[in-house]
Amino acid sequence: MRKGSLSVLTLLLALMMVLAACGSNNDSEDETTGDSDNTAENGEQEEITYEVGISLFVDHPSLNAAEEGFKKALEDAGLKVEYNKQNAQADPNTAKTIAQNLVNAGVDLIFANATPSAQAVVSETDSIPVVFTSVTDPVGAELVDSMESPGGNVTGTADMHPDAIPNTVQFIAEQMEAKTIGTIYNAGEQNSVKQIEVMKEAMEGTGLELVEKTVANTSEVKQAADSLVGDVDVIFIVTDNTVVNGLEAVISVAEENDIPLFVGELDSVARGGFAAYGFDYYDIGYEAGQLAVQILKDGKDPSELPAQYPQNLKLVINKTAAEAMGIELKSEWDDMAEYIE
Repeated sequence: MRKGSLSVLTLLLALMMVLAACGSNNDSEDETTGDSDNTAENGEQEEITYEVGISLFVDHPSLNAAEEGFKKALEDAGLKVEYNKQNAQADPNTAKTIAQNLVNAGVDLIFANATPSAQAVVSETDSIPVVFTSVTDPVGAELVDSMESPGGNVTGTADMHPDAIPNTVQFIAEQMEAKTIGTIYNAGEQNSVKQIEVMKEAMEGTGLELVEKTVANTSEVKQAADSLVGDVDVIFIVTDNTVVNGLEAVISVAEENDIPLFVGELDSVARGGFAAYGFDYYDIGYEAGQLAVQILKDGKDPSELPAQYPQNLKLVINKTAAEAMGIELKSEWDDMAEYIE
């Protein structure tokens, strides 16, 4: 009996060990399966890092604001991006070299900030997606076939609202008691030439005359501004990269000689210009960034994405600049303009 009992007990113990071993093996398989699922899940969640080239024509507040807006749009979309930024320092030849560098680097997309940079990039690639901003006349600059149907590998946002220059000219004609407008621009910048043409068209029938001074680089801006003194009643600086880069020289001449200084965008009002019908460059940069998101994240072709004009246009007047330039603010402007100090 004792022997039999021991045999049964031994058998039971052996059976329990086998069952325990089977249970242990099953647990291991579950953990392994779980780990495999986690690995697959982690693999699906792994972020793509995009390389975006930035071709900046020159370092000034408006273009910098546009770049800031562009980057924020990509950030808001949750994209992980490494930027390869290069600055042409207002030299078209350097802009061409930068374009070649970015194309050779094989970036996923190129953000071209200003007309000369965009033209240089487009001349170097017909395959890498290009998104531009701070371009006055995308069609005239031969970047796109049309705003509605860009064609090719390029789209972006313009920095000239169709009503901005006509509204400015109308304000000068009706509110400033002026007979002559002076302007300074770089004739080598296609965007500036286009704006001067628009200005002349807007001046037809107003009785206003235009006095033009051209410069080749920023160092010539002060002399050009000085040469306008005595010949003009107001100065109107369009969104010319060369002149805007040296705007402080024009501001000083305007203040010293009590000449109202109209500018082409709101950043220049904040810097000391008297007034502008404009928009925020941050906004057009952000809108360009939204186009880039559609290309990178959603796989859209640039040719499918219409190029855009600025969405918001407003008159902004700098009260401090008005005082410095001897301009008396009129009560009727209160309903027309937004004031800054």
